[in-house]
Amino acid sequence: MPRRRPAKDKPARVYSWQDDAECRKADPSLFVIELGSSAEPAREVCRRCPVRSDCLEFALLHRERGGVWGGMTQEERDAEGIRRRRRVSA
Repeated sequence: MPRRRPAKDKPARVYSWQDDAECRKADPSLFVIELGSSAEPAREVCRRCPVRSDCLEFALLHRERGGVWGGMTQEERDAEGIRRRRRVSA
């Protein structure tokens, strides 16, 4: 899913991890999960990605909506974000 280009006001190095993302070689439609479809094909790509954790952190930080990022669906990222915020506040 991470095919976003750096914003003009953001340093390119912040997004440099995307250059190594395995999803760059995959069909982008794998990362858009339609109702009733499986996230597993996207997860397979993510499992072999060397920057999976960078991708997930980016998605959590920017609250990316939709799609698979770092091997997680939107619902999984929402739950992970809640877990992390609870851990910080505890």
